[in-house]
Amino acid sequence: MQKTSLTALARTELESALTASSGRSSRTIYGGHEHALRQTLIALKAGERLSEHESPGEATIQVLVGRVRLVAGKDSWGGWIGDLLTIPEAVHSLEADEDSVVLLTVVKSV
Repeated sequence: MQKTSLTALARTELESALTASSGRSSRTIYGGHEHALRQTLIALKAGERLSEHESPGEATIQVLVGRVRLVAGKDSWGGWIGDLLTIPEAVHSLEADEDSVVLLTVVKSV
């Protein structure tokens, strides 16, 4: 059993994103290549985005800090603190409307 404080990790990742030249920071907190389930904290400075990419499997984003926008083609969905967004199985991007931290949960397709 492992206990992790998402609040503390989110604060640390956001501090890293705010000082990084890219305006973003991330850390895998569970899983990885050897697991089907992967959870990653992603911090984005306001105005930054993750460019368009495909999802490697079923995925959700839980907003821990700030406000984000998930964009897939002409569709977009806003997310605020506490919101859980289901990532569509389409090319998509993520934009930070405010300094933000999200928890990305992915189950890789087999």
